[in-house]
Amino acid sequence: MHRVERCTSTNDLARQLAREGAPEGTAVAAEEQTAGRGTKGRRWYSTRKKGLYVSFVLRPKTPEVSLISLAGGLAVRQAIDKACGLDTELRWPNDLLWEGKKLAGILCETSFLGNLPEYVILGIGVNMNHEEDDFPDDIRDIAISLKIITQRTADLEELLRHIVVSVDEWYKLFCRGESQAILSAYDEHSALKKGDEITVLMNDKPAHGIYHGLDPRGALLLKDESGIHRLTSAEIVKLL
Repeated sequence: MHRVERCTSTNDLARQLAREGAPEGTAVAAEEQTAGRGTKGRRWYSTRKKGLYVSFVLRPKTPEVSLISLAGGLAVRQAIDKACGLDTELRWPNDLLWEGKKLAGILCETSFLGNLPEYVILGIGVNMNHEEDDFPDDIRDIAISLKIITQRTADLEELLRHIVVSVDEWYKLFCRGESQAILSAYDEHSALKKGDEITVLMNDKPAHGIYHGLDPRGALLLKDESGIHRLTSAEIVKLL
């Protein structure tokens, strides 16, 4: 575990360590990120000492790495449950929600050598002790923190310990090829249920349909009048 007070993002530092040959399981945790990011290049607001920001270096032996993001979400959900007694929901592909508001996010970034991954960086951000005023105006209505939920200060070190253990547990399931266990658990804790009407953004264009579950590689299945479509990078923007 490498600890720093401040960095652009823990994913950036973890990637640098991975390129230098850091072994699998190496982790980077920061008190603050100056350029933390989420999916699609969005900024992840990383207020100093208010959130948990950590990234892990993984070196899977299979090119099918798409389930790592789902396993990471399950690991964080499990850790929050153990540390705080909160049963959060997962929103495909990489968000953790509490009563519809975003509590945590996962960002996986992969570097390939030929057909095999050189490394995968599993980045995790959890809103821990943010007050409402710590969130910018544009996300204040859709973001939440453990402190806002529980009305008490959250123990960052305790949650970090649980996350390390849980990431290890779920990543080992992935490495053993137990994809069905990951998919079944994700389905159990998903904010979406089969049959829900949803709107997704694909290449910035909205598409409407029925949530039809996940395929064996973790892609979202969207059913509309023309059939069932397999989505790997869409963003769920509305649950009807």
